[in-house]
Amino acid sequence: MHFTIQREALLKPLQLVAGVVERRQTLPVLSNVLLVVDGQQLSLTGTDLEVELVGRVQLEEPAETGSITVPARKLMDICKSLPNDALIDIKVDEQKLVVKAGRSRFTLSTLPANDFPTVEEGPGSLTTSLEQSKLRRLIERTSFAMAQQDVRYYLNGMLLEVSTGVIRAVATDGHRLAMCSMQADIGQQDRHQVIVPRKGILELARLLTEPDGNVSIVLGQHHIRATTGEFTFTSKLVDGKFPDYERVLPKGGDKLVLGDRQALREAFSRTAILSNEKYRGIRLQLASGQLKIQANNPEQEEAEEEVGVEYNGGSLEIGFNVSYLLDVLGVMTTEQVRLILSDSNSSALVQESDNDDSAYVVMPMRL
Repeated sequence: MHFTIQREALLKPLQLVAGVVERRQTLPVLSNVLLVVDGQQLSLTGTDLEVELVGRVQLEEPAETGSITVPARKLMDICKSLPNDALIDIKVDEQKLVVKAGRSRFTLSTLPANDFPTVEEGPGSLTTSLEQSKLRRLIERTSFAMAQQDVRYYLNGMLLEVSTGVIRAVATDGHRLAMCSMQADIGQQDRHQVIVPRKGILELARLLTEPDGNVSIVLGQHHIRATTGEFTFTSKLVDGKFPDYERVLPKGGDKLVLGDRQALREAFSRTAILSNEKYRGIRLQLASGQLKIQANNPEQEEAEEEVGVEYNGGSLEIGFNVSYLLDVLGVMTTEQVRLILSDSNSSALVQESDNDDSAYVVMPMRL
């Protein structure tokens, strides 16, 4: 194997692929990246057995075909440290990878390409194509609500649901829920649901860098695969049953609050400074035309804010984890938001004022 490539052309896919590779590995080959040269195409593959990412680069000059695996991080660090306009010459010589650029020369250890594990291909049961910007928006609007290391392993990921003309993402950690839907050209008749693990979702979001480009999605029995012009991303799915999110959405809330998103966000942020560091609880007091926000902590310190809102219902006092409210306001984009509440023991429904494509549920706190 022997090829030459511009530093920039190699660095971009290498950085993304190396992002999948875990530093602490039981199998040494998993900390390596697989390089394959076939004709004038170089492909780079990284995997941690859960998630696999393949990046493809067109080489400008004919190359000597072959395949080998080398330490991902070291190769990336070498590329990063070279001058921007460097032309890199890479070849395999006696089971070592020799990297040359200008007056620099590096020799890296290798492992055979045959040792590199590949994610088994399962039959794809559903294939669809989406605009990258749409899929990215779905992920950005909901991923913050995924659980991190919950024993209910099916919460450590995101539900993707596809039905006729609609794709929906749902994430919950048991205390809050985020849901976003959008129209998509999908001819799927019945509902198809998959749970993509947390790492898979975060890696996928990093790849969707071309808003106008398309991404082709294949949902299989055990895998999801996303393909763009330069990458093929595969992730195992979480085997489990996601909670019925329809049941979690609050119904029949009779107290409707309309407020300025930025004003609320700033007031919550300021109040949060003096909330209990562990529980992050704040108290909301609603009265006609205004919302009072209060926080206190074990050191007997207090914060109070008043924000003008559109509200005509009866008075209500309810507690929330302020971090959850700030997360929701942080991903919304409209000037106005609406809060729908019923009583101090029921969850709040938070939405953008003029559209229903996203919905956020936050459970109340006893203060």
